[in-house]
Amino acid sequence: MSPIRLFLPLAGVLVVMRPVWAGEPETCAANAGTLLTGTVASGPRFARGHDQRGVELSHTHVRLRGDDGRFYDIAIDDVFADGYDQAGERVPAPLSGIKPGDRLELCGKPYTSGGPGMDWVHTNCGDQPTPGKPDGWVKVIGPDGTPGPNLESSQEYCRLFQRN
Repeated sequence: MSPIRLFLPLAGVLVVMRPVWAGEPETCAANAGTLLTGTVASGPRFARGHDQRGVELSHTHVRLRGDDGRFYDIAIDDVFADGYDQAGERVPAPLSGIKPGDRLELCGKPYTSGGPGMDWVHTNCGDQPTPGKPDGWVKVIGPDGTPGPNLESSQEYCRLFQRN
């Protein structure tokens, strides 16, 4: 058997094993964020927030076991989810669809106060990204390893954060 015939099945396996999302770390870094992937351990859970210009800035919390083995509290700003209802006291869609066992890809700002966690996992409303205010995201990773759409890309309430 020729060496090429022996190599072809191995080459096919290597191509299949390559992550489809290989460009995601670079994109997150360009957006001034830190990339974190892992499996949802618990959540989502609604948490009340403070009012800003008459809109409650509530959060959804998810406990994530990172691929590094550590547990993280992920604080997701509800106003950037498409299903956010400012009068609602619940986790908005599509965040409500996240469940334990789901794999998530997050781009945001890590924090250590109160234990390891991440916030700023949302759009930054078109501002220049900085390490303190990255242009982040929350994506559910599909069974094939491909990240889905950003669940935190709504810009409906960006007016609340505009500089005057």
